[in-house]
Amino acid sequence: MDYRVIKENDLFLMTDKNGDIPQGDASGLGLYTKDTRFLSRMEIRINGRSPILLSSAADENYISTIRLTNPHMEENGELILWRESVEIERTRFIYDGGLYETFKLTSYYPKAIQFDFSVLLDADFADMFVVRGFQHGDLGSKSGEQQGERQRTIGYDGADGVRRETKIKWDTAESRVEDNGELHFAVALNHRESASITFFVAPVVDGIEPQQHEPQHAMEKLRQSYAEWNSSTTTVNSDIALFDKLYYRGVQDLRVLLTDIGYGAFPVAGLPWYSVPFGRDSLIAALQMLSLNPEIAKGTLLTLAAYQGKKEDEWRDEEPGKVMHEIRYGELAGTNQVPFTPYYGTIDATPLFLLLAAEYYHWTGDAGFIVSLMPHLNEALAWIKEYGDYDNDAFVEYYQKSSKGIANQGWKDSADSVVHSNGDYAEAPIALVEVQGYVYQALTRLAPIFRSLDLAVQADSMEEEAASLREKFESQFWMEEEQFYAIALDKDKKRVDSVTSNPGHILMSGIASPERAKAVAERLVAPDMFGGYGIRTMSTDAAGYNPMSYHDGSVWPHDNSMCLLGLSSSGFTKEATTVMQGLMKAAEGFEYYRLPELYCGYDDSLGSPVPYPVACSPQAWAAGTPLTFVQSLLGLKPDGLNRRITLTPSLLDGMNELKVDHMRIGNGTLSLRISRGEDGAVVETLSNSTGYELVIA
Repeated sequence: MDYRVIKENDLFLMTDKNGDIPQGDASGLGLYTKDTRFLSRMEIRINGRSPILLSSAADENYISTIRLTNPHMEENGELILWRESVEIERTRFIYDGGLYETFKLTSYYPKAIQFDFSVLLDADFADMFVVRGFQHGDLGSKSGEQQGERQRTIGYDGADGVRRETKIKWDTAESRVEDNGELHFAVALNHRESASITFFVAPVVDGIEPQQHEPQHAMEKLRQSYAEWNSSTTTVNSDIALFDKLYYRGVQDLRVLLTDIGYGAFPVAGLPWYSVPFGRDSLIAALQMLSLNPEIAKGTLLTLAAYQGKKEDEWRDEEPGKVMHEIRYGELAGTNQVPFTPYYGTIDATPLFLLLAAEYYHWTGDAGFIVSLMPHLNEALAWIKEYGDYDNDAFVEYYQKSSKGIANQGWKDSADSVVHSNGDYAEAPIALVEVQGYVYQALTRLAPIFRSLDLAVQADSMEEEAASLREKFESQFWMEEEQFYAIALDKDKKRVDSVTSNPGHILMSGIASPERAKAVAERLVAPDMFGGYGIRTMSTDAAGYNPMSYHDGSVWPHDNSMCLLGLSSSGFTKEATTVMQGLMKAAEGFEYYRLPELYCGYDDSLGSPVPYPVACSPQAWAAGTPLTFVQSLLGLKPDGLNRRITLTPSLLDGMNELKVDHMRIGNGTLSLRISRGEDGAVVETLSNSTGYELVIA
């Protein structure tokens, strides 16, 4: 990555590798909360010169350490400062709504030295949509800047009536302050002597100011929070180091993406651009995380239930019972210049909400929670019947109504993502293949749960709807000539016949016949769809294929994970192994073994994956992808109704042992070891306090 990002709850900082936010930067660097940039400039100088980068790391996500040094400095032939005499160590972290940054200056020059160290901070309070160049509009203005003793306040009065401020404090007296706010510190050091200056930056919204803590105490509390997270999650160890690195990278990245807006922790979509509640992304990430910590699914369901649609509102594509797509909190949203308050233009979030509720129950057996969620489940089910089927053809489809909404409302939401094999774009209303699978899976997984809660009539109706959907789906989505499912049906009910990854999502639903599921599984790993680094979003044979595109030939790890869950649960072990090993090979090509949001779809003959220029990283459902490896290798299927865990284990090529500890299921945890035996994988149960019977298939 060309940037460094740290985050805690709703505040995140993105800088260049030097730790700076340069003046005039066009890449969106800054300190953000509530979709507003509270720092737009942060630059340091030593004797007026930019330092030289030595090392830069932010692999722990919550803390970043950057080392720099001075360039050689002479003036009129006189030595000012010998090169590499001063080490500048920048350490920054975020805690309780504030940014802490310490500059530790150490001299390695053999004699006493003096130099000027300066820090320049500024804020433009730009809305995230403006920063990204997506939207402009009527905006407020900066006002009320104040300079005090070791503190400075920069203010902004928004067009939405919200007063925003950036309050900056530092612990060392400055020698002088320039008109632009640049702070200068006179530093005198002996050999091996150090001096430190600590800054605290607090975003303030309508007078609500984060508390400033003693930095060491704040760091200890932050580390404790991460330790508690790690102790609450499933631990995994194998004899393949890359597998373990990829898993724990995902665990750490998911922790930094957790946010709580009052209903429990849930994953935001990704950094830097989508650090907000997101229907589809948060739901899929929570599905991936069930084997890690099912409480995240609970927080996700409660958060999205709180924003479930209440009325018909075309501006926001809102309808009663519909689960939101995305919510924004910036100035443009606050003045209704964008419809993201929240925006509901997503076709898959509502069935995924239902599906996550069903899976949460099977992992936890928590019937009480399902009962408490029942009004929201019923509203979502009603939306599918009353609004989701836009043209009464039995399929759930989307149609944009908002003038500033999103045209394509599935996960492939770019304008060119639903395209016929001849290159023509499909016109709405559009029924996506994977959405029908999500609906079918939600109905068939929830129906038995409803029946167990004495809702037999409703359960019977859901199963009848699912059976009818399956029959119509098989007759209308299957492409006989391709032996594959179409990505969608367009407004004329014509199959959108490009071969894509989307049908891979239906494998986990059971909507496809066994014979057709087998054909889909084999095609997903055929050369036109699989280039060595994962399943492509579109076949290389399609007219719309472009390996550099966002959705028409790139590789998305989360897309692969949804295919993977279906491959493994349907018994396609060979194909599942191919997908996992391809993603592992790709991870070796990225910093920290972190799978990004997406990468280009070139094959592995290039020697390493080709990055996509503006991919989010870390990104929730990409970080959750390695977690699905574990569930897939275990072949794990929890059944909350019958209190049973079924395992169909397998191991990757070259893997001889996989140990899983403290996986939270039912009333307790499960620990087991999978090892390679003469006749396949052998399961050793180390402990089982779940209250579920363990069955080896």
